[in-house]
Amino acid sequence: MRFSDLKQKEVINVQTCCSLGCVSDLEFDCKTGCILALIVPGPGKFCCFLGRDFEYIIPWRCIVQIGTDIILVDIDEEEHRKKCT
Repeated sequence: MRFSDLKQKEVINVQTCCSLGCVSDLEFDCKTGCILALIVPGPGKFCCFLGRDFEYIIPWRCIVQIGTDIILVDIDEEEHRKKCT
């Protein structure tokens, strides 16, 4: 699977059954080449304009399943939010 394929998939949290959005970036270990986390931007500040307040950093271990059009994750949303700088 290519990164461009991952970016087209919607991320769904199985704890809340809510969509978190789509993957925008990856975090990986330069030494091993292993993916450490998916990065999903949070909602826009004003009608999806003016940037974002936070993003979700979803560790690879929290991915439940990658399907043809969605990625299921099991996370506590508050715990995995990172403030955008």
